[in-house]
Amino acid sequence: MSATTTRPASPAPAVALKRTATGEHPAIKWLLIGVSVVFMVLFLIIPLVAVFFEALKKGVDVYFAALAEPDALAAIKLTLLVAGIAVPVNLVFGVAASWAIAKFDFRGKSLLITLIDLPFSVSPIVAGLIYVLLFGAQGWFGPWLQANDVKVIFAVPGIVLATIFVTFPFVARELIPLMETQGNEEEEAALVLGATGWQTFWKVTLPNIKWGLLYGVILCNARAMGEFGAVSVVSGHIRGQTNTMPLHVEILYNEYQFAAAFAVASLLALLALVTLGLKSFIEWKTRHEHAVLPLEAPRQT
Repeated sequence: MSATTTRPASPAPAVALKRTATGEHPAIKWLLIGVSVVFMVLFLIIPLVAVFFEALKKGVDVYFAALAEPDALAAIKLTLLVAGIAVPVNLVFGVAASWAIAKFDFRGKSLLITLIDLPFSVSPIVAGLIYVLLFGAQGWFGPWLQANDVKVIFAVPGIVLATIFVTFPFVARELIPLMETQGNEEEEAALVLGATGWQTFWKVTLPNIKWGLLYGVILCNARAMGEFGAVSVVSGHIRGQTNTMPLHVEILYNEYQFAAAFAVASLLALLALVTLGLKSFIEWKTRHEHAVLPLEAPRQT
């Protein structure tokens, strides 16, 4: 009797596997892509192009004259100052909070995570009103501040505090899942080898979280420069003193100075595009590193 041999079934084509896995016709994929592209064009690209078109409609000279106007320069400087204070503060808080949440177990950990998410659920207007309630003339600390000639509301300190409040989750929320995924093994190994806590942070922890940290800082900076609601409540809209760029755009638009308003708005849009470009680069860099690291062969000793 001759033994019969059976050939193993040939693998199904990749297209068939993909078709089985998704369970959808390829036309559905292109329909979804088309809908996404239409929405992006209608609600993102066209409005963005319109901003730059309106800003440059009366000529480049009018555009730069609007940006060089004293009140506009004051708004730009104040926006950069507020972001320059709020972002480093949130950076320190974000690293400390994410380190504590990811590396340690303690009572109140869930409460801390909830409080970090609080600005995401509270309206920026409410956040501004909270600071008015605390530091306003009729607020809890208002009489003491007036007695010591300290201005918080309708001054730069109030704008900084409101901006810090609405932006402080961004760095922490970016780092917490990243640190939890990485675990504690590398830090524990460094400590066993004799490294101090400071050396462990700089040589082990920080290199592992650098792209996530930079990503959170970029998002935090973008929100800080574009914040309107909370800053509007505490600023007092004092022209040339407490107006940030978003507030200055509102004032110009209400005064029917459309060319100047769109000029300042285009600068905000340009900052947003730069932020988007940096964000995309960091995402690509992170994916590239994660794709390359597993392919590296271990060194032979």
